[in-house]
Amino acid sequence: MNLSVVQPCLTEADLERIGHAADHVRAHDTDRVLTDLLPALTSEERADVSRHLVYDHTAVLVFPATLDGLCDELRRAGMEPGAVRASVIVRDRVRRRYGALLGDSPVGIVHVPVGGRTVEIFALPVPPGSPLEAVAADERAFGHESHHAFAVTAPGPVIPAGLRTLLTERGGAVPDGGGHNSHENVTVLYFRAPDHRRFELRLPGRHEPVPDPTLALLGVMTGAWATQAVRTMAELGLADHLTDHPGLATLAGRTGTDPDALHRLLRYLTSLGLLTSSDGTYRLTALGEPLRTGTEFSLHPLALLYGGLFYDSFAGLPYAVRTGQEAFAHRYGQHHFPYFAAHPELGDLFHRAMAASAEMFTPVPDLLDFSAARRVIDIGGGNGALLGRVLRAHPHLEGVLLERPEALEAARPALADLTGRVTFLAGDFTEGVPPDGDVYFLSRVLHDWDDDRCRTILHRCADAMRPGAELLVVERLLPSTTAAAWDIHMLCNVGGREREEAHYGRLLEESGFKQAACHPLPLGASLLHAVRV
Repeated sequence: MNLSVVQPCLTEADLERIGHAADHVRAHDTDRVLTDLLPALTSEERADVSRHLVYDHTAVLVFPATLDGLCDELRRAGMEPGAVRASVIVRDRVRRRYGALLGDSPVGIVHVPVGGRTVEIFALPVPPGSPLEAVAADERAFGHESHHAFAVTAPGPVIPAGLRTLLTERGGAVPDGGGHNSHENVTVLYFRAPDHRRFELRLPGRHEPVPDPTLALLGVMTGAWATQAVRTMAELGLADHLTDHPGLATLAGRTGTDPDALHRLLRYLTSLGLLTSSDGTYRLTALGEPLRTGTEFSLHPLALLYGGLFYDSFAGLPYAVRTGQEAFAHRYGQHHFPYFAAHPELGDLFHRAMAASAEMFTPVPDLLDFSAARRVIDIGGGNGALLGRVLRAHPHLEGVLLERPEALEAARPALADLTGRVTFLAGDFTEGVPPDGDVYFLSRVLHDWDDDRCRTILHRCADAMRPGAELLVVERLLPSTTAAAWDIHMLCNVGGREREEAHYGRLLEESGFKQAACHPLPLGASLLHAVRV
């Protein structure tokens, strides 16, 4: 008599992975999964997010010898699977990773209910001896398709758009593809958490997909085009010329440009969101408005600087990354600061560009109690934007601005209304700092230098300060996206770096200070408040 033996189509390792996924589903709720994936979200943010989505399932990719009999084997393992269907989205993702190696192999999907939620099992059949065994080994090692999923319960486009923004900008998640699943009429949006684990949002109906990764990469790679378009917009003064909404011919006449080429530039600037267009006229958007000149916090000088000298120096970024040395000095023969000092027209542009981001100082006069202070000393304060703001807000204060001679020349007209209350002192803060101050400022100074030079600067401050005197440090703090971008800028152009709050805390403590507080400021900056001990 012939006896047929049922051959298992799943390995013990794959059954174990399915079991771990089921255990996770049983043991976790929405808040716990969000806490685990996105620890940067506050408890209030998680509670608000949880009003609009729920933890739906955990997914795992396994590699049976065949899809035939898969459900039977899951039943023998004590599960109650649904039917196996084709998974178009996951197959496309796997194909992107392995190309022709995948061939015509399908990827199945089957759902197993567990405690009111689901384990989602993707199955790529891998017959014994198949070249796909290499794919299975790689996928088991890295878990590319393993993820947790949240079902968005709010209908319409508004809540999903807000969730995507919160999860990426506050939670640190990175979009990772997605698409519409016609079998379930669900749009699936994939993300990667800060630790690179994947999760997805499931939106009922058809929604705007997350950008295709290749197109998104092309967008990043062509960012230089946007920089030069904005620079050209600034050089032509387009933001000023557009205040009365002229037509193309009039605008070309005002700017001395070729009408067709100008039209193409305007169309690109519109795609970037700086302009809108209707009836043959162009208007500034809120995004383009800061490029107007003559307004407080105009970014016009920054557009010229970042699209000009700094743009050119960034071509030396590979050198900076290979050597750890600044690319600016490599390309121009000397460090950023002496180079600008030797070229007054560039030095003037630099000081105007720094003033353009002085909006970050607006809350500072109200973040510290200055009532008991009398003398405020701004160390390396550029054109005195921070010092001037504090002195104007507190008329009982007098100030000292310590800077290089060429920087003081830029500061004198900016602080002309404070004559008699400001002392302009030429000097080098690495050599010494004026004594007898009650409050000292180090605004966007420490990020210009390495740790050893920062310690020198902070020790000079500590030597000049009496116990109890206060030090205010303004910097951008990692790990924010803004600070990460500026960190590369500092590496390339001045040889400095952005730092985490804890890093500054150590430098301050080593130099005789105790950090008292940290306050957020506009434009992605922070105010570190320290006291001389």
